[in-house]
Amino acid sequence: MITDDRPVAVTAAEVPPRSTPSNYPEPFASRMAGRTKRALGAVFGLANFGVNLTELPPGAVSALRHAHTRQDEFVYVLQGHPVLRTDAGDTPLVPGMCAGFRAGSGDAHQLVNPTDQPVVYLEIGDRSEGDAVSYPDDDLRATLDEGRWVFVHKDGRPY
Repeated sequence: MITDDRPVAVTAAEVPPRSTPSNYPEPFASRMAGRTKRALGAVFGLANFGVNLTELPPGAVSALRHAHTRQDEFVYVLQGHPVLRTDAGDTPLVPGMCAGFRAGSGDAHQLVNPTDQPVVYLEIGDRSEGDAVSYPDDDLRATLDEGRWVFVHKDGRPY
């Protein structure tokens, strides 16, 4: 039984984009310029996992290259030709391809759009409390604490 006014279905592209383009502190947040995320799971009040419809214009990146300790992640490419960057190197992707990132694997990943056309994909991840994220290319660490990300330098100093 539905007990609130949430919709039962929506057109994903009509969901308003997140008002905050990035949770990262500066100088990292500005590196996400152009990226648009539509929090599809939030529309339905999903609490255990998130689903985002994400668009990367030419030259944009999905996130800083990162690895989660407790959160599984999954991406499914709908449009465009992104490059998946992992510890193993670069893997070109095409529409219909998907990739998964197992929690605790330590394999840092990100999508980049090196093309002149937009990339659109779905990203799905759980919301495991106590998750920690490492960023091998940047002076950044993050932990999920009571539903919000806390960012610090690699030496533990806060941002």
